[in-house]
Amino acid sequence: MIHLYTHNDLDGLGCGILAKIAFGEEVEVHYNSVARLNSQVERYFEITKKNQQKEDLLLITDLTVNEANSKRIDQFVKEGGKAKFIDHHKTALHLNEFVWATVVVNYDDGRLTSATSLFYDYLMTTQNISPSPAVEEFVELIRQYDTWEWEKNNLLKAKQLNDLFSLLALDDFEGKMIERLKSDESFSFNEFEQQLLKMEEEKINRYIRKKNRELVQAFIGEHCVGIVHAEMYHSELGNELGKANSHLDYIVILNMGGKKVSFRTIHDHIDVSAVAGKFGGGGHAKASGCSMNETAYKLYVHEVFPLDPSRMDAPKNLQNIKNNPDGSLYENQSREKWFIKQHNSQWIVENKNKTLPLTFNEFIDAEHFVKRQYTAALARDDQYAEFIKNLKRN
Repeated sequence: MIHLYTHNDLDGLGCGILAKIAFGEEVEVHYNSVARLNSQVERYFEITKKNQQKEDLLLITDLTVNEANSKRIDQFVKEGGKAKFIDHHKTALHLNEFVWATVVVNYDDGRLTSATSLFYDYLMTTQNISPSPAVEEFVELIRQYDTWEWEKNNLLKAKQLNDLFSLLALDDFEGKMIERLKSDESFSFNEFEQQLLKMEEEKINRYIRKKNRELVQAFIGEHCVGIVHAEMYHSELGNELGKANSHLDYIVILNMGGKKVSFRTIHDHIDVSAVAGKFGGGGHAKASGCSMNETAYKLYVHEVFPLDPSRMDAPKNLQNIKNNPDGSLYENQSREKWFIKQHNSQWIVENKNKTLPLTFNEFIDAEHFVKRQYTAALARDDQYAEFIKNLKRN
């Protein structure tokens, strides 16, 4: 018997779908959360008899085993068992010391990997699956969604695949994809699915706007962080909130019901897998997560609970606009004001008729400073007009 233990997200499910196409009824797929995997692997070794284990093939994809399970697997292989571990998270690279593990973050051409793409490569190498245009497109759509390359490449179809996954029950999605990949020459959505996806996109956009209004800003250690409570659309939410609030180092998404914390960043100089690692989690440099332990709860929930949501930039200004050499006005919840303007080819910040002892080469640098240090946002046109009138009086 073949046992596949994999993640319960789209990338993990992609591995399960490929396994069922390749092995049919010979494979038993176990979909797991990050927190549940190690207990399930441990249970496999406890309940499966030694002689049966040696007849099995144990596959683990898209989730990292802990030290105890890595030792169990290694001993299992040394005693003649068959196992293969495949992952693409940098936090699992240390497992490459074992002969049964393959952890690859990037392909030789620089593209980021995914568990589904690596597992497909493995199945092709072992000749357990036959190539087809539909399967290859399906694998690439998952890879681009999981690595977020779809946005850079404007491949909306990859995001729509994940949206469809979130709309359907896991078994329904799995069954539809297996049937489609076996029968169709190319991968596509049917007319009904396209209508569903259109409505889902509108729902996601409304949800993102709502959560942006609830975003709380705080310094956690050396990082300026945006924190929001949300149970859905973590990838889209983290990416859009990060772009809308680019002064923040990373976004923290708290799922209180599931006791999970997700970390997202749009910045190349921030590695949220290192942040998640402090709480026993892991993942990618720009998308990671962990369980909500006591330390994470204290930092991201308890200590920031008294804070009000951050002010949002005024959305429809005609006068008080960004990057204005004559000046842009910012205001925080306490009605304190900061005026960013150009002076001698540099950007300066004024507060209470005094110039701060700092200069900035670019407007965005000055804006980020004001937003990070004072939690200020672009003021409305009427506030700007009143400010300019008072400025001329003085």
